[in-house]
Amino acid sequence: MQIRRYKHFASVVGLVLGLLCAVEAAKVNKHKPWIETTYHGIVTENDDKVLLDPPLIALDKDAPLRYAESFEVTFTKEGEICGFRIHGQNVPFEAVVLDKSTGEGVIRAKDKLDCELQKEHTFTIQAYDCGEGPDGANMKKSHKATVHIQVNDINEYSPVFKEKSYKATVIEGKKYDSILKVEAVDADCSFQFSQICSYEIVTPDVPFTVDKDGFIKNTEKLNYSKERMYKLTVTAYDCGKNRASEDVLVKINIKPTCKPGWQGFNKRIEYEPGTGSLALFPSMHLETCEEPITSIQANIELETNHIGKGCDRDTYSEKSLHKLCGASAGTVELLPAPSSSANWTVGLPTDNGHDSDQVFEFNGTQAIKVPEGVVSTSLKEPFTVSVWMRHGPGAREKETILCNSDKTEMNRHHYSLYVHNCHLILLLRQDPAETENYKPAEFHWKLDQVCDKEWHHYVLNVEFPSVALFVDGATFEPFLVTEDYPLHSSKIDMQLTIGACWQGGNARMSQFFRGNLAGLMIRSGKLENKKVIDCLYTCKEGLDVQLPEEVASAVKVAFNPNQSSLTVEGDDIEAFDKVMQHISYLNSRQFPTPGIRHLRVSTTVKCFNEETCILIPEAAGYVMVLQPEEPKISLSGIDHFARGAAEFESPEGVTLFPELRIVSTITREVEAETEPEALEGAEGAEDDPTVQETVVSEEIMHNLDTCEVTALGDELDGEHETLEVDQAQVQQRGLEMTSSNLGLVLTGVNTMANYEQVLHLIRYKNWHTEALFDRKFKLFCSELNGRYISNDFKVEVSVIHTANPMDHANNAMVQPNFINPVHHASVDLSGHNLVNAHQASVVPSAATIVIVVCVSFLVFMIILGVFRIRSAHQHTMRDTEGGKENEMDWDDSALTITVNPMETYEDQHSSEEEEEEEEESEEGEEEDDITSAESESSEDEEAGEPEDQQGASRQQQLEWDDSTLTY
Repeated sequence: MQIRRYKHFASVVGLVLGLLCAVEAAKVNKHKPWIETTYHGIVTENDDKVLLDPPLIALDKDAPLRYAESFEVTFTKEGEICGFRIHGQNVPFEAVVLDKSTGEGVIRAKDKLDCELQKEHTFTIQAYDCGEGPDGANMKKSHKATVHIQVNDINEYSPVFKEKSYKATVIEGKKYDSILKVEAVDADCSFQFSQICSYEIVTPDVPFTVDKDGFIKNTEKLNYSKERMYKLTVTAYDCGKNRASEDVLVKINIKPTCKPGWQGFNKRIEYEPGTGSLALFPSMHLETCEEPITSIQANIELETNHIGKGCDRDTYSEKSLHKLCGASAGTVELLPAPSSSANWTVGLPTDNGHDSDQVFEFNGTQAIKVPEGVVSTSLKEPFTVSVWMRHGPGAREKETILCNSDKTEMNRHHYSLYVHNCHLILLLRQDPAETENYKPAEFHWKLDQVCDKEWHHYVLNVEFPSVALFVDGATFEPFLVTEDYPLHSSKIDMQLTIGACWQGGNARMSQFFRGNLAGLMIRSGKLENKKVIDCLYTCKEGLDVQLPEEVASAVKVAFNPNQSSLTVEGDDIEAFDKVMQHISYLNSRQFPTPGIRHLRVSTTVKCFNEETCILIPEAAGYVMVLQPEEPKISLSGIDHFARGAAEFESPEGVTLFPELRIVSTITREVEAETEPEALEGAEGAEDDPTVQETVVSEEIMHNLDTCEVTALGDELDGEHETLEVDQAQVQQRGLEMTSSNLGLVLTGVNTMANYEQVLHLIRYKNWHTEALFDRKFKLFCSELNGRYISNDFKVEVSVIHTANPMDHANNAMVQPNFINPVHHASVDLSGHNLVNAHQASVVPSAATIVIVVCVSFLVFMIILGVFRIRSAHQHTMRDTEGGKENEMDWDDSALTITVNPMETYEDQHSSEEEEEEEEESEEGEEEDDITSAESESSEDEEAGEPEDQQGASRQQQLEWDDSTLTY
């Protein structure tokens, strides 16, 4: 029994010890507390309780012990979560544990919160348990959770006006959309309580109202005589119905009627060409009727759309303009002014109202073919196409500007530029290639400029596969590019046309253009640079302003690209007026296009609050560009001279214009100066209609752009005659030369002096002068594409033929006894007619001239002698009756005729010599002083010619055919 009791006690002790060990083992703090990762809370300002979502609760898996929550055996009832800890700087909140056993806690504000100072707060929170044992050893912390707390606003503030009072001035008799604006603010932080929902005029029975935005306007027209000032009390309400803490006073002054606008503006302004800048508004000022102005903006527009192609530009040929702007060689003009060398535009309607500004009109029925050779068949890349175009809204059909298509058999378009539905389209089909791949073929641009009926300048720079378009100097990218296969190879020739496209398969034109074209150019091998494009578009007239230094910083001035419009902005009326007075019109052309340029000044004035307070009426006028004094281009020099045939056949040829002078003059009318002795009658002469102004001619300098030399009569025969000029000299002076069977043309904008020097170098050569006795040429020069044309200067050059001396077989022709064997220097015949050729010589021997003249008239006198003999013979037949015809036969072998050719020659031409005597005396006395002694010396030189040579010549010259004579 004792042994059993002992065993039972031992087992009980073991069980107790096991439980104690188990309890001790369970007291180990293994787990951390757990909380949510994010909390959102709301707190109202002036309150401390925070409403959290979700609630603040911490959990711990070590329960049911002191640090646990859900074990069956519990040795303590104390809470397991000991507290919460907030992390952050200056956090106005604290966390408190409400129940340690459940881990429930709250967050509350330490002090009263102010929404206006801070609307939101963000910080982190962490829970911790009570640790192990009574001393709380081995305490565990949870992770950190983020807490966002928003502070709700209460309507604690009332609206406050920004200004203590408001003032405005209005003019009687007007109803304003807005006179002024009052504005209040609210210090509350929320949208609801900080917004001003309405304004209210407290003062009763006033003709004003205020809207929810604070704008005050009058409800009826105000009368200065009835009330000069209105005082209004205005209050404001926020959206929480709180009224403004203090109302505001608004004073509105009424002013009598005033007419604001520009004063001192002349509607007609005359511009004299060549005078530089002309001030348009020298005495103009702005009347604002004492309105408090804060800003002024004026827009000055000069209308030049009716002048030329949008404004006044030089009217030289497009090729010359390209050269002046710096474009390199290779430019081909497809719409040139009709001339002997470029006649394919003859018959095409032109606009002749723009002072030789060459504009061609296409009405949908006309087109022209460009001759072969003007442009290469296929354009070399890169290339440039440029054109001036004016086109309005058209039909739905394609309208072709330029087209290169098959000449026969087929209707393929190789390249073309056309308009379709206000689109500008470039078609560029590639030549056959080894690979048949799709390539860009059509480039489309949608442009308002194509259909606005205004002139625009278009430049296409093509460097396949990219194409750049410039319209009035601005760049435009294509909005559509379509692709196509290259064309198939063929041997069909191509036809280049303008104004339509040639259909080779149908042998007719199609896709006609309707509008105006000018300056159509193709430049192959190089692209046009931006500087040249801007130069071509730049106007020669426009507005200008020289800002005074004292107002340069107070006023802003901006021009549009072609300077036909400028905008002036400022806030100082006095400075603004000074700037307006310095605006001027400038036309840099020496001979501008005369006519009217309308001028308009539109002005906007703003007062405080950037609102328009007064209306400035538009000021309209016009600039009258007066007719320039037209220059008279005069060509003068030697108009008739003779040269030996050898000179025409020499390599140098004969200089056509050796002493040519080009002079340009203008004629002005000036009042005649009164002589001192005539001063007494000057008063009465003022009203005398017979008093005339004195006409004064003044020489001026300007450029020329063309000089043309043409052969009069028959065209030049290239096989035996030509006009030549040294090309190096032409190029050195910046000119270009083209020649044809009609003559020679010099082109290029250059000085009169350079043209004169090149014209001095023109030579006429003829390799077969036997049948040539004289040749006539005409020269004229022009400026500004034919706007000013010189006189027609005609030159007649005679050919002096040389011959061998002759003598008659029976010594009938003898030398005059007044010829002396005196040798003398040859005298130049420049400027003299051929009738004076016996007086001087330009050939190696002076006797040759006499010989040629004598032989020519000797033949004439012999023929005359035959007719005299016949007449005498018939008279003898009448005196002898019954004679037989066969008895009247006579032997002419012994016939001797003696003729003095010099005497006959001088008698025949004596009248012509008397008519030219005055002209020769003016040209030089040295030619008039050629004496008969010099002629004698010339004839005396012939005396030494061999007899046999004279006989042979006589046998050829003195024979005639008398087989048909009846006696």
